[in-house]
Amino acid sequence: MSDLNAILEPGMLVRHPERPDWGVGQVQSNVGGRITVNFREEGKVVIDGARVALLPVIEP
Repeated sequence: MSDLNAILEPGMLVRHPERPDWGVGQVQSNVGGRITVNFREEGKVVIDGARVALLPVIEP
């Protein structure tokens, strides 16, 4: 799991680097490197944090 994935907490906003069409997602949980994210355009997805480094989103 990347260092950035390790700090992701429920409520944080992220993007999937390989799926920009999914839009911004909100982290639901981060347990044992499995990150559940609810994306605006894709719905709920479980991400393997060892394979994908999610990108934090800072929205004003």
